[in-house]
Amino acid sequence: MKTIYYYQTFVGLDKALTHIEDIDVINVSSIHFGKDKNGGKSIYLNDNKPYDKLFNDLWLQTEKASVQGCTILLMVGGAGFAYKELFRDFTTYYPLLRKLIHDKSWIRGIDLDIEERVTIGDVKMLINQLVLDFGEDFIITMAPVSATLQNDGSSMAGFSYKDLYLSTEGKHIRWFNTQCYYSFSAETYESIIGNGYPPEKVVMGMESGQFTEETFQNALSEVKKIKEKYPTFAGVFDWEYLNAPPDKNDPSQWATFMKQIDFHTNVR
Repeated sequence: MKTIYYYQTFVGLDKALTHIEDIDVINVSSIHFGKDKNGGKSIYLNDNKPYDKLFNDLWLQTEKASVQGCTILLMVGGAGFAYKELFRDFTTYYPLLRKLIHDKSWIRGIDLDIEERVTIGDVKMLINQLVLDFGEDFIITMAPVSATLQNDGSSMAGFSYKDLYLSTEGKHIRWFNTQCYYSFSAETYESIIGNGYPPEKVVMGMESGQFTEETFQNALSEVKKIKEKYPTFAGVFDWEYLNAPPDKNDPSQWATFMKQIDFHTNVR
């Protein structure tokens, strides 16, 4: 059972690095594309270019986490229009993404969070290009909302994730970081599995503000139910590291609590 953080507000990973064994994946968020102040086309990590000295500590700490066994992924998209811009001029923008991944060699994969309408053909093209450039071992994940996997209709991206999953390109999707914001429950997870997605492909994600220190036990209870029913449960994620419950003064504790569930259900 993987423990995964999305990391967009770069508050430092000092506390996480003291027990990095509790954290399986960190998704550095998020990559976008657009014009710079000189009119040139560029790649951005949030509001700045990823090579800006502003991110020196980010890259140093994620490299250190990687060396200690944590998998570092790079998230593309989320709110905004990253994919429309990317696909509008793929021959310009994609090489910038490829170079960043090459330059930060500890990045082992990419998370595609598509929250804008694109064609399934463009998404397949992107997946194929990533595999061509980085190989079969390169991790490709996606981040649909829960309803998209519970039902087989359209999605925020405009295509059916079931169609993509069952396609040739779908075999390259290592897992789905499913946004179960305000539907973080065993019932939601069971509905997704009942719709034909295997437990080892579905990570259930929470939003930090959904749980307080007092109600976090409810989240742990739901995860325990899932892990006991589905031993191959892919894991959990939190958006985002900044204020992960239950202790917002030490968000790294979220992973420790989740790992304890994994340990106790495995030793029975």
